[in-house]
Amino acid sequence: MDINKFKGCFAVLGILVASYSANAQLPAKLIDPANMDLSVKPGDDFYNYASGAWVKNNPVPAKETRWGTFNALRDFNANAVRSIVEEAAADKSAPAGSVKKRVGDFYAAAMDSAAIEKLGYLPINADLEKIKQIKTLPNILDQVAYMRTSGTGGPMFGFGVGQDRKNVTKYLPQLSQGGTTLPDRDYYLLDDARSVKIREAYNTYMNTLFTLTGSSPADAKKKAMTVMAIEKQFAEAQMSRLEMRDQYKTYNKYTVVDFSKTTSNIDWKSMFTKFKVAGQDTVLVSAPKFFVSLNGMLKTVPVSDWKTYLEWNVLKASAGNLSSPFVKASFAFSQAQSGQKVETPRWQRMSSLTDGTIGELLGQLYVAKYFKPEAKARMAVLIDNLRKAFEIRIKGLDWMSEVTKQKALDKLHAFVPKIGYPDKWRNYDGLVINGATYFQNLRNAGAWGYNEMIDRLDKPVDRTRFGMTPPTVNASYSPTMNEIVFPAGILQFPFFDANADDAVNYGGIGAVIGHEMSHGFDDQGSQYDKEGNLRNWWTDEDKAKFDLKTKALGEQFDAYTILDTIHVIGKLTMGENIGDLGGLNAAYTAFKMTKQGQSEEKIDGFTPDQRFFLSWAQVWRGNILPETAAQFIKTDPHSPGPYRTIGAPVNMDAWYKAFSVQPGDKLYKKPEDRIRMW
Repeated sequence: MDINKFKGCFAVLGILVASYSANAQLPAKLIDPANMDLSVKPGDDFYNYASGAWVKNNPVPAKETRWGTFNALRDFNANAVRSIVEEAAADKSAPAGSVKKRVGDFYAAAMDSAAIEKLGYLPINADLEKIKQIKTLPNILDQVAYMRTSGTGGPMFGFGVGQDRKNVTKYLPQLSQGGTTLPDRDYYLLDDARSVKIREAYNTYMNTLFTLTGSSPADAKKKAMTVMAIEKQFAEAQMSRLEMRDQYKTYNKYTVVDFSKTTSNIDWKSMFTKFKVAGQDTVLVSAPKFFVSLNGMLKTVPVSDWKTYLEWNVLKASAGNLSSPFVKASFAFSQAQSGQKVETPRWQRMSSLTDGTIGELLGQLYVAKYFKPEAKARMAVLIDNLRKAFEIRIKGLDWMSEVTKQKALDKLHAFVPKIGYPDKWRNYDGLVINGATYFQNLRNAGAWGYNEMIDRLDKPVDRTRFGMTPPTVNASYSPTMNEIVFPAGILQFPFFDANADDAVNYGGIGAVIGHEMSHGFDDQGSQYDKEGNLRNWWTDEDKAKFDLKTKALGEQFDAYTILDTIHVIGKLTMGENIGDLGGLNAAYTAFKMTKQGQSEEKIDGFTPDQRFFLSWAQVWRGNILPETAAQFIKTDPHSPGPYRTIGAPVNMDAWYKAFSVQPGDKLYKKPEDRIRMW
């Protein structure tokens, strides 16, 4: 999931769950044995013990690529959003310029499939004609700038405005590697069966779109080969995902003048002017070698080939929003990667697009209808309890010196929690939305969003920004903001419900809160101080001990496999695995401070401690298509659900005690081998 590449390690929980609803009904049994496989010993296979029957009885629906508890809740949330946007679209009395009118117009235009079909690819015809007029390399670079500022796409490289990671009070223009379409550089470079299959599907996709926009089959084939050759060169120049996790390796500050000296074919002062960036003399570059390679490509790749590449960037950025032949081609390409059987219904795609485009307008309607104030108040208490538990755990660490502990506590105390929705809403002033012009609405929004981003330069860092829309079904931690964010969308069972017992809430939302707090102390987040600056606050000895623990955790996850032979990548998933381990430990410590946590009273046949761990486990139950699973191993920094279920508990003494896990059980780890981190 690409949250914000310019923040470097904006960490997310990485799950999809749904919203808190006044009308949502709790199941009769929050921990239901009917969902479990009680024939399995928890010490042998805790995942199936906790969720085996549910997994067996809930295959992946045709319109999905995976299905679990959180996906079912996502469906609930999608329908909640649908009710809002459909009501807004149907309300003809909403005043012009009102939140409801703007949301309704955006969704109505998006659902006017008859008008969209009639237009075909006319909405991008002017863009394609503009590219045809290009004659020179400077024209190519002018077009790259135009596409970025007009909301048409972002070819060649990444660009954005973000905090300076070593001086987080300042915004800086930032450049990153890019230029490719496939999900990972390896798909261009490896010749295993899956990579070859995806390249073939990509080639078919390009041929289809070029043909749909007027190219002959022979020309389309030639164009597709040209794009693939250029993108392969970009892939060869890119750093790997593992390399990009190095927070210092990706921090390279240049003066604009000095950076231009490394790229003789790009004058960045001139380029930034075209990007609407004025008066900036400094730039952050995540991958300098990539831009050296790009500079060489500008010399060796003919202008005619660059024109084809830019044409393709217009096509791929627009195809999903054009007439049905383009949409079907886009789905076929996605299907080859994910295995999804049928397209997601249009209403669901368009309600999601409304959230993604004008989410803080939609969010105002969503919060008014679906978010209870008491949920926000209860979350504030839970966060306070988790912070206290984390403090207890830091103070009790036997591997960390007092001086580093104090720095860690200072950072913990500086965490800023954000719950539900922003205190100040974005109003999207100047964004034109018309109920009859779907594609133009998207272009307007793209250009508006770009201008809003550029407008941050030379202004104080806005610490009130929420980062996610209220209906978003996730949670996050930002190291540069040192903040933990919980949108309204996550405050729903099985994560949270005011009527659930503490074991269920602490095993659910408590572990989520702890997970996000732990991101401040994972292998990346731990490199940022309490203000959010990239600065070492560890003693050398403590850092060495911490690195040994991360190495052991990486080796634990490296041993896990999916689809029989594909190994989890422990280094890629390190941050999330630390988040789970630290978060579940902190949640358990907080739970043990509650009345239920100190009792042994059973509910539905399970002790409080068993309910705590089973609550955690039922969050991660699910099925996933093999194609999607294989892709996620390469691209997703989160471990597969079965291993998130067991990865943290097997390192916790309390889990062994709760389920009487003994030597000889398949998941048993000796006490001295259990990884104790936070």
